[in-house]
Amino acid sequence: MATNTLRLLKELADIQKNPDQAIYVSYNEDDITNVRALIMGPPDTPYEYGFFEFNMQFPRDYPTSPPKVNAITTNGGRTRFNPNIYAGGKVCLSILGTWRGEAGEQWSSAQGIESVLLSIQSLMSANPFENEPGYEAGGQKEKSYKAEQEQYCQKIQHETFRISILQRLEGYMRINSSTGRVNPLEDISHLSPAEREAEEHKRAHLEPFTDLCKRLFRYYYPTYMRTISRERGKVQDGQQFTIMPFEYGGNQMGGKFSYHELERRMNAVKAVIDAEAETWVKQGAEATKNDEGISASLQLQFDQTYQHFLGKFEGTVMLELIENNPFCWRMIYIGRPMTNLDGGLFRIKMVLSQRFPEEQPRVMFETPIYHVNITSDGVPYYRPRRTDDIKSHIEALIDVLESEQLSPDPRTWMNLDAAQLYFGKPEDQREYRKAFRRAVQRSSEY
Repeated sequence: MATNTLRLLKELADIQKNPDQAIYVSYNEDDITNVRALIMGPPDTPYEYGFFEFNMQFPRDYPTSPPKVNAITTNGGRTRFNPNIYAGGKVCLSILGTWRGEAGEQWSSAQGIESVLLSIQSLMSANPFENEPGYEAGGQKEKSYKAEQEQYCQKIQHETFRISILQRLEGYMRINSSTGRVNPLEDISHLSPAEREAEEHKRAHLEPFTDLCKRLFRYYYPTYMRTISRERGKVQDGQQFTIMPFEYGGNQMGGKFSYHELERRMNAVKAVIDAEAETWVKQGAEATKNDEGISASLQLQFDQTYQHFLGKFEGTVMLELIENNPFCWRMIYIGRPMTNLDGGLFRIKMVLSQRFPEEQPRVMFETPIYHVNITSDGVPYYRPRRTDDIKSHIEALIDVLESEQLSPDPRTWMNLDAAQLYFGKPEDQREYRKAFRRAVQRSSEY
């Protein structure tokens, strides 16, 4: 195996094992020199929790030479998301050789996939206006551009929602953006047998990042809606975007604001994603009735997991299948004595797809809880050690509940009001503990 292939395989494996930087990669094992990457927009920026895709082509002499990187999230080549990320897909970075840089900023073989993606992610700053040469300090000597800086961020925030999140998810799920309804699959009966087989194979396998983006949407939906509520007060629906001094021709971000429409589409996407879990339950029941292999596999995994937790967490964790459906699990967590969870009883529902683990479980706290890492409607942020092992998912959920030191990383904050208290002043922290204990005490009522 060629040296550059070994290097690429190691780099890709390292990123897939440790997606802590909110960068994700996908590739075909038949051609690992063509890599698709997804960068999640950093918090507290106009790109916050958006989904930005890039294509990376690696030359035969990699890592001696850098990869060629092209932006995919451009609204079909019509939208420039950053002074350094053009509508045509060009990414201007000195380490890629697409922009002049200072000494020491050029590519070297010590760099790799992660450093390139983190460099692109760093362009998605709180004030991207300053990325444009000559505007680094917010303007040029003869003029200040404070108003334009704010206007630039406002339109990037709007288009992050519209293009990077909504267009992507509506495309994945065939949602009509005007009606919010799911379009039926196209009839393929007229195709030749070979064409039909190819289309059926394509439908049986998800596009890269499909399930990831759905899961991230479930996490950050409350944040999206809070931001929409805040931003819609700053602009008028129908108001045209301001064109920046460095935007021109087809290399700009044009358009108009329509937060009322974005809110409607966000809610439609959420409704379709929520409904998918119920579809999985029905499909699972049918698969179980027909004795399909995936059903037997999940039943075996449940039996083994049940025994594992019976021995390791006796009196704390119980498992059951809802209506004897191996695609629909319920975890019951009983708070340990002498802990903050003492007296608590929490029911957590886990729904699995027939595509598991390609599609990860949809997890929902059925019992309300006030927690930094759990949305107000019960969606938890958690990271299983092994995504293909449900036992790992359950252990990660237990860690969420029992952890006494929560992460200061805002990407893990699912309940923003709770996070403000937990990471606030001492009196705020006391309020958080009180609210948490109230939720624990009330949990047995549900």
